[in-house]
Amino acid sequence: MARIRKIEIRNFRSIGRLDWFPLPGINCLIGPGDSGKSTILDAIDFCLGARRNLTFCDDDFHRLKLEQPIQISVTLGELDSHLRSMDAYGLYLRGFNFQSGVIEDEPGLGLDTVVTIELTVGDDLEPQWQLVSPRAAGLGQSRNLSWADRVRLAPTRLGQSGEHNLSWKRGSILNKVSEERASAASAIAQAARDARIAFGNKAKDQLGEALAAVQTTAGRLGVPIAGQVQALLDAHGVNFTGGTISLHGGDGVPLRGLGLGSIRLLVAGLQRHVAGDAPMILIDELEHGLEPHRIIRLLTELGAKEATPPLQAFVTSHSPVAVRELSVKQLHVVRPGPFGHMVSWMGLAGDVQGTVRKFPDALLARSVLVCEGASEVGLIRGIDLYRQAMNWPSLTALGVALVDGGGDTTFTRAIAFQQMGYRTAVLRDSDIAVHGDLEAGFLQAGGQVFKWADGHALEDELFMSLSIGAARQLLERAIDLKEESVVGDHIRSVSQNGYQLDVVKTAATFGSLDAATRNMLGRASRTRRGWFKSVSAMEAVALDIIAPDLHQIAGTKLRTTIDALFQWFGHV
Repeated sequence: MARIRKIEIRNFRSIGRLDWFPLPGINCLIGPGDSGKSTILDAIDFCLGARRNLTFCDDDFHRLKLEQPIQISVTLGELDSHLRSMDAYGLYLRGFNFQSGVIEDEPGLGLDTVVTIELTVGDDLEPQWQLVSPRAAGLGQSRNLSWADRVRLAPTRLGQSGEHNLSWKRGSILNKVSEERASAASAIAQAARDARIAFGNKAKDQLGEALAAVQTTAGRLGVPIAGQVQALLDAHGVNFTGGTISLHGGDGVPLRGLGLGSIRLLVAGLQRHVAGDAPMILIDELEHGLEPHRIIRLLTELGAKEATPPLQAFVTSHSPVAVRELSVKQLHVVRPGPFGHMVSWMGLAGDVQGTVRKFPDALLARSVLVCEGASEVGLIRGIDLYRQAMNWPSLTALGVALVDGGGDTTFTRAIAFQQMGYRTAVLRDSDIAVHGDLEAGFLQAGGQVFKWADGHALEDELFMSLSIGAARQLLERAIDLKEESVVGDHIRSVSQNGYQLDVVKTAATFGSLDAATRNMLGRASRTRRGWFKSVSAMEAVALDIIAPDLHQIAGTKLRTTIDALFQWFGHV
């Protein structure tokens, strides 16, 4: 069965240039919105789809560059005996080198025999398809795939709706399930209801193989169908053609009345049923209409867990569920670059599977900030909320994801994101020695590190840098969160009874917190059961106390570090 070996796109919509070598199984395209994921699916569909007419407009040209033609080339390998036939396509057969990715002009030993289909659209907006062959061009010859081969190789496309695949319309998956075809002529002569019943009785024999496949697939996937599936005349059919015949449940209700998710799941199951003859499927927004458990079921049906992929699937997704369930070898990040679009295969990133499973949502962002712990995550989230209220763009709008580094694993996780091609930074404390070699390698590879003053953890920096009023509010918030007796015990413990809570509160009230007292409060606040050690606690503190105070503490390490961080966020 044919598999796509290479995709080349030039001057098509958001993509000026792209060269991509997809894998034989699932190719899940991820990345932020507007990065070109759906455009890649459209390019494959337009080039390989069995269409006699395809409409283009000026907007389909990259940046409206009408003087440069749209060119989409798809190279197919693993050809069946018919496509490899010298009589059928001998002049157009080429060789693909798996090691180098080079396409040779002729087949050869150790090369995969391939054909390349190219779609070209000029400023006249008329699409032209042809097989690519320098040998044929040298002889002044050109041709396209035969229509029968185009129909056979055309990928099944699942967009927001797949209900057209539940009738025998042109391009429907049902036409690939079997060679059976039904004639509606005799049933049409009767009254509408009688015609549906009469045709249904005949269709049991005429379409038995296809109906059995649908029934089996629906049962295996848990798609609800009442009784035995039938092929009846569609009551909404206007022209009595193959499209007039659609799938119905045993109660006579058309299966197009199923929920969107059920339709997509059923069509994907049928695509697997015909994978030997029609091996490709395109699914835009994989998760559309599906609950998390059915997303997992769909991925399993596509062969996500199988060593030998049953079909080649090209899917896009913004679902953390899909990212978590797939192997890194099935994930591809789409990014625009200065020299064209890139599709980065995560299988080259090394041992990052654990990071992907733990933080799947971060893989859908443009930039990743790995925070040393939950407190730092809460700090940035709270300041971000405050800035949003001041009409600054949010971190989500800037495409930034926050990741809890888990203390000792901070740089390990940061390096994993860096290896996957993400713009990555670290926010860390400076109170203890860090993994110097890991940090040095991270910085050398282009990462950025933000940290507090030497010897300071986040809590130290807060009590040392904030104004007296804000420091007093921090102490009052700690009492609200932990109770006065607990906070008092922490203060006495770290100061070896040198300080008492009442005395410190009085000093804060009258604006006389000296450096030694501030230093003690920082150490007391970060005990093992610290005052603000959760994301939610520090987020509230940052929103209510820290962010409003930043304008009063210009020049402090706290202020300069936060300013540098948000400047980094803005340059995405």
